[in-house]
Amino acid sequence: MKNAGWYHFWKKTNPYAYIVPAMAVFAVFLFYPFIKTIYLSLYKTNKMGEAKLFYGLGNYRDFLTSESFYNSILVTLLFVLIVVAGSMLLGLLAAILCNKTFPGIRFFSTSYALPMAIASSSAAMIFKIMLHPSIGIVNKVLGLEINWISDPRYALVCVALLTAWLNSGINFLYFSAGLSNIDESIYERASVDGANGLQKFWNLTLPGLSPIMFYTLVVNIIQAFQAFGQVKVLTQGGPGESTNLIVYSIYRDAFFNYRFGSAAAQSVLLFAMIMLLTLLMFQIEKKGVSYS
Repeated sequence: MKNAGWYHFWKKTNPYAYIVPAMAVFAVFLFYPFIKTIYLSLYKTNKMGEAKLFYGLGNYRDFLTSESFYNSILVTLLFVLIVVAGSMLLGLLAAILCNKTFPGIRFFSTSYALPMAIASSSAAMIFKIMLHPSIGIVNKVLGLEINWISDPRYALVCVALLTAWLNSGINFLYFSAGLSNIDESIYERASVDGANGLQKFWNLTLPGLSPIMFYTLVVNIIQAFQAFGQVKVLTQGGPGESTNLIVYSIYRDAFFNYRFGSAAAQSVLLFAMIMLLTLLMFQIEKKGVSYS
């Protein structure tokens, strides 16, 4: 009886043994830092980031009453909008161009996917030279004398376009995979029925890409909210606060002002924003599927 009881216990618990290593990794590198961040957000800290004085929700109250914080939220949302729209459009256009077989297709496919292999800081350094007001190729080609990254009117757009280009590489791969799963025969039947190219794209290609497009949209929004390297290299949040994204605001609060508690509180809020937005998108997608 004892052996039988032990056997049944082992049979029920054995599957969980396989997920213990993964859960241990998550606990060390994900759950603990997240709980530690919430803990620090309730304290004032010293310059070493150690909790010293319990402050409750004071850190949250401080930045929620700060005009700088609301500016960073507005700037971040505008940045995310430009990045997501631009990166998905570039990725989709490149995928459509490379969907047909023609000489040199491998070269073009590699070129379009190349941005995903470039570090954001390296791309930002090259982009900074290209946008230089006197020696930059952009001003020379356009015949202008604009200081792109030092002008509040253009700085955010420049950083957003660079980020969109960096994200377009992985989007190209996603959309290329989605296009390869669409049956070519439906385009042939549509041609027989007299459909033009735009009608095929709108009524066949986009519906066929809708699952991968939703996934790509979610991933791109999360990545855009977490953009940091290109802002650090190009503008450092300036000029003024025109490119002070919330992630850079967190970095500046923690490592320049040594306000680790405030930075932790902003991190918690950023996590909540991304989580709620993601859940909302999944809810909208679920309703769309149920209605169809």
